[in-house]
Formats: sequence, structure tokens, C-alpha cells
Amino acid sequence: MERRYRLVLACPDRVGIVAMVSNFISSHGGSISDANQHSDPTTGWFFMRVEISAQSLPFSLEALQEAFSPIAQSFNMEWHITDSSKPKRVILMASRESHCLADLLYRYHANELFCEIPCVISNHDDLRKMVEWHDIPYHHMPVDKEDKQPHFDAVRSLIEEYQADTIVLARYMQILPPELCDLYPHRIINIHHSFLPSFAGAKPYHQAHERGVKLIGATCHYVTQDLDAGPIIDQDVIRISHRDLPEDMVRLGRDVEKNVLARGLRWHLEDKILVHGNKTVVFN
Repeated sequence: MERRYRLVLACPDRVGIVAMVSNFISSHGGSISDANQHSDPTTGWFFMRVEISAQSLPFSLEALQEAFSPIAQSFNMEWHITDSSKPKRVILMASRESHCLADLLYRYHANELFCEIPCVISNHDDLRKMVEWHDIPYHHMPVDKEDKQPHFDAVRSLIEEYQADTIVLARYMQILPPELCDLYPHRIINIHHSFLPSFAGAKPYHQAHERGVKLIGATCHYVTQDLDAGPIIDQDVIRISHRDLPEDMVRLGRDVEKNVLARGLRWHLEDKILVHGNKTVVFN
């Protein structure tokens, strides 16, 4: 794949933003290979993502960032530029359920996700063989229900040791402490079924079956201190009927969960998600 620089920005909306960015790129001989923009009338903010052919510019990534900085300052931009040839480092975390983890590992193995997975962290040892088949280190870190802090301290140490850019909770059935959430804003991705808050607790699919629910869904979102309430990245649903038993609903729900999580992670890896407040703009 052609190497590209990805410029992603958000700023208060005003006249001339697109022209200024485009003129900056063209004035240095840059070739735009993809561009997306969105103006939000409710917030008055403007969002933009541009992919530029790296070989068309006379800059290194660092020099490009330096050259663009005065423009960013003049428009009060929140911005970053990344190099598409440099994969993000993604740590996966899971508990006992394998469907999301297995799907991400397959997509990684099949080169559908451009990233590095330096390790998998789990509070159980059930998924070790599956992970190690992919030649990925597996760290089993049990959780003491009476004192969970040592577990989270160890998790934080591993994240720092492996220099992870992104953490994915692939059905990791523990609630991260607020301090860990704050350390990695918009870098921790989670998935959950859509029955919350209506059917909380054990066996939500069985609860939904008893209630006669007709739609099963899943939500992929960034993790914040507020449980399951971070900026939403992606959602999807599948229709069911009275003929579906609880085990059918579980199977169908797993399909939705793994697909939504994979899409959300892919968009994150490709710098297609812009977060503003508790809302996302996704150039998918």
C-alpha cells in the first residue's frame, strides 16, 4: 500500500479552513489521495481528515508537522498527523469468552488489521493456547475479588512496558479503575451488548428472551470513567423473532459484537475517528 500521511483536525468552524489546508498541501507539491470533512451546525465545529501521498511531499513526518503548526495555531485546531506505514501497537484484553478475541486475532493473522499485537492480557488462563498459536505472548493475571488493585497495577505496567498505543477490551469482564481510564483517553476500546441498561447483570440474553426482544445489538465505544458511556464508535443490530431460543440469541449476539468491534478497531487504526466531547465523527 502506498505510504500516506494522515492529517486529522478539528476546530471552530469558519470560512477558509479547507482552502488553507488544501493550499498548504498543493504549495509543497502534495497530492491528496483522500479527503473528508464535516461541519457540525449544533456545535459550530469543523472536522477534517486528509490523506496525502508521502512521496509527493519534500517533508519527513516531523518536518511536515512543524510546517503545518502555524496554520493549526491560527485556526485553534486540535490536530495530529500520522504515517500510514507505522502500525499502532495494540494490546488485547479478554476474560473467558473467545469470540471477539478469536475474530481479532484471525483478522490480524489475515492482514485485515494493520497493527502490531505485542501481547494479550487476561484474568483467566482459558484462552492461552489460542493466543500462543498466533505466536503472541499471553499474560495471565488473576484478579483477587477482595483487592483488584494489584491486577490493574500489573496491567498498567505491561501497557507501559509494551508501549501500547491502543488497548482493546475484547470481552474483558472487569471494570477498569478511573485512573487507568484517564491515562489513555480515546485509546481504550470496548464492546458491549445493547441490552444495557434494560437487562443488566447475569444472562442478559435470557432476560431479553423472556421479555420478547426483537432486536439484538452491540456498541463499540471508547472507555471513560463512566461505565459503558464513552464516545460511541460504531453500533449494529440484527432482527430476531419468537422462534429464536436464548442460545440462538447468544450466538447471533456474538456475531454482532465481534463485527462491530472489528470495524471500530479498524477505523481507529486508520485514524478515521475524531472525538469531540462525548461524541465521535467517523469518516468511514
